[in-house]
Amino acid sequence: MARSTIDEVGKSTLEHLSIADRLNDWMFETIQPHVKGRILEIGSGIGNITACFINHGIPLCVSDYSDHYCSLLDQKFLNEPLIEGIFQIDLADKDFESRYSSLIGQFDSIFALNVVEHIEDDHLAIANCKKMLAPGGHLIILVPAWQLLYNGFDKELEHFRRYTKKTVTKLFRSQGLEILKTWYFNLAGILGWFVSGTILRKKTLPAGQLTVYNKLVPIFKIADRLTFNQLGLSVIIVGRKNG
Repeated sequence: MARSTIDEVGKSTLEHLSIADRLNDWMFETIQPHVKGRILEIGSGIGNITACFINHGIPLCVSDYSDHYCSLLDQKFLNEPLIEGIFQIDLADKDFESRYSSLIGQFDSIFALNVVEHIEDDHLAIANCKKMLAPGGHLIILVPAWQLLYNGFDKELEHFRRYTKKTVTKLFRSQGLEILKTWYFNLAGILGWFVSGTILRKKTLPAGQLTVYNKLVPIFKIADRLTFNQLGLSVIIVGRKNG
């Protein structure tokens, strides 16, 4: 598939997700207790989650692999004092330490939401994230869960895989990260993803469906709590760099 097509699908998805403010706030609220100190967001896209941090008065650095998204971020947050830096970062770069020497060991928290599944060598991606962490720093990632749910949405977004708590734990441990917490997120999202992407074979997330979903987020948050986060459309892991 041509890169331009993938970018258009990805941009369309991010634009649709921008209207899902309650979902974005929910993701922010879920990871916020685990971030500290100097923060770097990987894969900021058009700034949906970035805006949540700004709305809560939390300074951070943002980044993306795409020069197009970096330009959008620069325009969107041009006069925002809480944005401490905008970087173009390729987590798949095998010469990462040399290319990004100014970022090595500079962050106390790094988070990447729906990013690592796009990178074929996810071990390299996690290793490069770890290099940017200061000792004791936290790495937080959210990735799609359950390979059985892999469908047309995943293919169009160029996802290489989906994960489980076991596989993300193994991934983090392979890079020497201490596991602090893992849990599933967004139980209710499974049904919509399966119906639209697997049964109806849609290729992009329907904006109308997201609008309805967004209105019901308060109920879906309760569902996650009642099921003790034992199942969800995504899986989240928090790891710590020791030394």
